[in-house]
Amino acid sequence: MQKTILITGSTDGIGLETARMLVLLGHHVLLHGRNPEKLKAVEKMLAELPGEGLVESYVADLSRMADVELLANAVAQKHSKLDVLINNAGIYSASVSLTENGLDPRFAVNTVAPYLLTQQLMSLLGTSGRVINLSSAAQESVDLQALIGQKKISDDFTAYAQSKLALTMWSRSMALSLGANGPVIIAVNPGSMLGSKMVKDAFGVVGGDLSKGAKILARAALDDEFASASGQYFDNDSGQFASPHCDALNPLKSDAVVKAIETRLTALV
Repeated sequence: MQKTILITGSTDGIGLETARMLVLLGHHVLLHGRNPEKLKAVEKMLAELPGEGLVESYVADLSRMADVELLANAVAQKHSKLDVLINNAGIYSASVSLTENGLDPRFAVNTVAPYLLTQQLMSLLGTSGRVINLSSAAQESVDLQALIGQKKISDDFTAYAQSKLALTMWSRSMALSLGANGPVIIAVNPGSMLGSKMVKDAFGVVGGDLSKGAKILARAALDDEFASASGQYFDNDSGQFASPHCDALNPLKSDAVVKAIETRLTALV
């Protein structure tokens, strides 16, 4: 059965490879990117793949929360149901210290934007949908002041690791809160040091085969083994469900992260 799947950050890296894989499997893939020209080229390339797969594209800058809302609205205008949301878009470093919303760009794109997008698309996902959040093996305790833009973290790796743990924490917290009344929500480490542009730019290495990450995202989106895994964390380095950083298993700390995100988003309205 053809599924409708939105993948953020799908113009390169793991996102693009996952999109290609899902289109070849015959699914309807909603592409997202920040650069209109690059997005158009990717849409054309994937539309020419053989089979029954379909593609369409959406432009949005996920560092801007207004763009996140516009993206959700645009998807909702064309679709009454969304089977899978893959929050793949992420950044390691940024050229500016704060976004126009007063957030650290790394937390804005990696943590807050996927939270807001998931909330905005909740009615389309319903109880049968799935949300797959791109976590990482890099996870460090979250400084709540940095999360909401009131403290600067100078080291890119530290900010990235905190943003990915914050994502993992809200994934579990939201899943447990919704229970059977919401979609399956799973955080996935697609694999360490895979050959994405982000890894190449950040660490100066070619990295591993991107298909490793794409395959686990496709499995998480489609396979029955993930249908009852809401709130769990899948570590593709070990190839199994595993325990994330201990903070993600602490309800008080996870609730504090969610509250900080919610409070910050409320202040933007």
